[in-house]
Amino acid sequence: MKFAAFFRNLNLGRPPAPTRSVLEAAFAAAGAVNPCSFLTNGTVVFEAGSPASAARILTTAQATLRRDGFDEPAALRDVAGLAALIASDPLAGVALDDVYAPCATFVIGTPADGASLPAANPKGDVRVVSWHDGMLLSLTYKLGTSAGSPNAFVERTLDVPATTRVWNTVVRLVRKHGPGAAS
Repeated sequence: MKFAAFFRNLNLGRPPAPTRSVLEAAFAAAGAVNPCSFLTNGTVVFEAGSPASAARILTTAQATLRRDGFDEPAALRDVAGLAALIASDPLAGVALDDVYAPCATFVIGTPADGASLPAANPKGDVRVVSWHDGMLLSLTYKLGTSAGSPNAFVERTLDVPATTRVWNTVVRLVRKHGPGAAS
């Protein structure tokens, strides 16, 4: 089974973040099969025998990275699940004319009971499209000098860490590493 670890605040090679080789080596040493950094944004794709095994690998890799000075959480998702979500075309029928970027925000941890997000942030530059197993699909808008931040919206509202990728990054990851892809 293939899994993707989406790290928060990891830009490869920019201290205190690790380099690509250090990141991949941490996963390999933790027991991951074929760990591969995807782009430079702190996303690692790897193979493991089960979700529980993947979670142990992530925890062990994070401990190694922490010893080297990088201490940020990561969200773990199975690539087949991401592929199924993409195949369902969750943005079908959504007007994208004025959208700066559709985004996927992965919640890390569990929000408090009863915590929920409103349909948009107070500024109106982040709008919720849908929730998918701990992942928020949202639209960002550039109303001033910068686009809305779904990550800040989720973290402030739900009081849990999160990490965000532009939706096309998730699509590209699945295209390269998903079921049926030549890896």
